[in-house]
Amino acid sequence: MLNMNEKVNSDQIIHLNKATIGEITRLVQERKVTCEQLVHHYFDNIEKQQALNAFIQTDKAAAIQQAQFWDQSIREGHACPALIGVLLAVKDNIHVAGFPNTAGTPALADFRPKTTAPVIQALTDQGAIIVGKAHMHELAFGVTGYNTAMHIDGVIGTRNAVNPSHIAGGSSSGSAVAVAAGMVPIAIGTDTGASVRLPSALNGCVGLRPTVGRYAQADITPISHTRDTAGPMAHCMADIILIDQLIAPSAQSIELPTRPIRLGIHAYFWENLDEDVHEQAHTALQLLKTAGIEIIPVDMPDLAQLNHSISFPLVIYEGKYDLIAYLKHHEIELSLEALVEQISSPDVKHIFQQNILPEMIMNEMGQSVPVQPLYQKAIQEAQPQLLALYQTTFENHQLDALIFPTSPIVAPLVDEQVSSIELFQRLIRNTDPGSNIGLPGLSLPIGRGKKSQLPVALEIDGLPHTDQQLLAIGQALEQIFSSLNDR
Repeated sequence: MLNMNEKVNSDQIIHLNKATIGEITRLVQERKVTCEQLVHHYFDNIEKQQALNAFIQTDKAAAIQQAQFWDQSIREGHACPALIGVLLAVKDNIHVAGFPNTAGTPALADFRPKTTAPVIQALTDQGAIIVGKAHMHELAFGVTGYNTAMHIDGVIGTRNAVNPSHIAGGSSSGSAVAVAAGMVPIAIGTDTGASVRLPSALNGCVGLRPTVGRYAQADITPISHTRDTAGPMAHCMADIILIDQLIAPSAQSIELPTRPIRLGIHAYFWENLDEDVHEQAHTALQLLKTAGIEIIPVDMPDLAQLNHSISFPLVIYEGKYDLIAYLKHHEIELSLEALVEQISSPDVKHIFQQNILPEMIMNEMGQSVPVQPLYQKAIQEAQPQLLALYQTTFENHQLDALIFPTSPIVAPLVDEQVSSIELFQRLIRNTDPGSNIGLPGLSLPIGRGKKSQLPVALEIDGLPHTDQQLLAIGQALEQIFSSLNDR
């Protein structure tokens, strides 16, 4: 196989490890590289970085077969689809025909779905080449990617693309690492409370959580139908916008507000940041102000209380019945109890055994109480109240989005205690409120912390169904942040 750069004129050389969709498809369309050569290039990267545990399974032969199909199509003179030559990693809770769908847990290791999820089919129809199923926190019930069930010898958990001594975040850990480490240009994960945005932030790529319901959720292992959504990860906003348009075509254009962009900041999201996040985030805020973005302080009373009353009741109650329905619908001859018995990761097993199976939750007094009444209260009262709080705040201040650090801390070091409930709550603190009311959220890298040299990110959240405007704002902010990411 030719070296990739041997196919590119000296004045057109790009770094494929960070190449965008536009750069890759242009090379293919101009016959400077074949789809098959791209497969070999990216699989070389995957094989060299196996110790990051980014994938549960890959299939190079299948990827080459897909590539050869598209190369033949080009030779026959057919038009190139939007994702020609673009390799794709898919989180292992999203169905892809021909691959197992383990959801990162032993009991589902032999489950092979017959069909591909619509969210993935939309991309492969446009030429995307699937390299494999990306690693994840077991059953997506966690945000560290520290999965003890599936890993290579001597390395537990998916590892950070920038520094393998640190966690990758999760639950879409492998998807983010595959993009950030140059194994693929794009990936699809899922996000219930943080799981696309957080690993994107901790590894240094862009991650979108669309409004719940914008993307089809069929053929995806669930946690909570109220909060679950698939979401894309990529190197840049242009790629996120293209992927979003392919998955959820819209006639609505990507346009900025006609007036200056107004972004709200609320103290809840900006407190107790670690040193690197604090410094990098405030530097980014100053850049925005200098560029003419209006930063508006806002007050959102009861946000923390309302959020707390929604999060765990939803996940504990729906986590049981949605998973039971999934097993039944896909004719997986396995009871929920039998699945739980085989869970490997201690943090995941604990929540299933102590909370989800018995449908119990700890109240503010430290007593174990039935979750069903709290779930009903969350759905009927707290959720509408939290949404109304956001809507009122946006209306009163004429906001386009809220802005805050995606994670209050940089990626923690890997150890056996990294998936503690205390660290879990800290890592999801900022991403969780929007998740509970189905908001779209977009995480953008803003460089690396001076002390840790680990990635830091800011997130913007919009109101439900404002995805198109949020993407336009994200593209504008990306340009402003470019100086930070060049450091």
